[in-house]
Amino acid sequence: MRFAPAPTGYLHLGSARTALFNWLAARSVGGTFLLRIEDTDLERSRPELVDVVFEALEWMGLDWDEPPVRQSARLDAHQEAVEQLLAAGLAYWSDPVAESDRDRTGGRAYDVADRDRGLGPGDGRAVRFRVDEAALGVSSVGWQDEVRGDITFDLEHIEDFVIRRADGSPTFFIANVVDDVYMRVTDVIRGEDLVNVTPKYLLLRRALGAPVDDLRFAHLPLIVNEQRKKLSKRRDDVSLLDYRDRGFLGEAMVNHLALLGWGPPDGVEVRTDPLAEFPPVFRIADVGESSATFDVAKLRHVDAEHIRALGSAHFLARARPFLEATPWADRFRDETFAGVAADVQVRVETLSEVPDLVEFLFVEDPPVDEGAWAAAMADDAPAWLGVLAERMPDWPWRSADLHERTSALAEELDVKLRKFQTPLRVALTGRRVGLPLFESMEALGREECLRRIGVALERLEDAGS
Repeated sequence: MRFAPAPTGYLHLGSARTALFNWLAARSVGGTFLLRIEDTDLERSRPELVDVVFEALEWMGLDWDEPPVRQSARLDAHQEAVEQLLAAGLAYWSDPVAESDRDRTGGRAYDVADRDRGLGPGDGRAVRFRVDEAALGVSSVGWQDEVRGDITFDLEHIEDFVIRRADGSPTFFIANVVDDVYMRVTDVIRGEDLVNVTPKYLLLRRALGAPVDDLRFAHLPLIVNEQRKKLSKRRDDVSLLDYRDRGFLGEAMVNHLALLGWGPPDGVEVRTDPLAEFPPVFRIADVGESSATFDVAKLRHVDAEHIRALGSAHFLARARPFLEATPWADRFRDETFAGVAADVQVRVETLSEVPDLVEFLFVEDPPVDEGAWAAAMADDAPAWLGVLAERMPDWPWRSADLHERTSALAEELDVKLRKFQTPLRVALTGRRVGLPLFESMEALGREECLRRIGVALERLEDAGS
């Protein structure tokens, strides 16, 4: 199995799913997973985009079994194949037909008569493969697709296609076939948008004398968005590494992509180690033919489950890049974070949400939600904060004790705990909702809690004067 991306942009979600299914198929049968960089488009291919491919696959945890093949390094082999087809009369030089003159060619960009004109190289001329029943000895070409069943194309519906451009460069069709033969590829797993390419692929293999009987094809269903529209870079976020940068885990993305068109037979979809757990039960023939929906809400759910499954040290290690990108990174302390890590871990769906939840612990004065302040600091709130400031210096400073003492004080003042603790939470964190209050107090420490209560009381006093 091989994955053959073109380094002309970011790695698309559809391409990532194709890579994953090739990897799963290879691992499920003890096969070989190969990587080929199709960089023959010299104008659009850039070295840094090759690195993006490697980076994306490594983020997903996909490894390959042989050194990657650079298609640009095999141009001589592609040209030799073109020359072989020209010599055999299965390809020919062809002049382009201007769009204004295509009425005479039935709308085609070439003239079929060029087949027998004996043209040679010339300005603007390309080499086309001769899709001719008499020359090829067949009237149709087909295969048994692992996903889509029996597929057959009549040759009369396939045009003579370009295999060498006018600038001398080989096209995808010939390079793809030549390199698959060179790499001994037996299974071609790719998107259904390439179904129409496959008959040309098979015709070229036959014309070059390459074996076709041991080939297996699987054309994967399209991935669509929640509106059942094909994923589009103009409308949807389809760059794989964008999701990494937004705080999703690579293993969660793998887990979700694996479910786009396939599912494990036991129905248990969320797996903490999908690259270990899916290969033994994966079969490419079990992939469905219908389009698959990329549901970001479901991805967030899967990601949350994977985050919760991380060990505490691993959780901090995975969250650290997002914490280090904050303005308060120099104030961050592992030991402070450890006091609330378990509570953070069960509340976030992505790693990028971690800094917002813990910011109040590491800034001198947390940002205040003014709506929360106005709602929390009404009525008796200033008096309650004053009593808390008086009593807290003598309290034990563990979350369970803080909960007990605060509850007792609320009962003493004849107020419900939920209402009593709201101004305290806003004074300490700037918000009405967030991490558990008493665990947060323990992490902040007695001195800092008293300081923040003092700041809140000063603000209330200034507002009332």
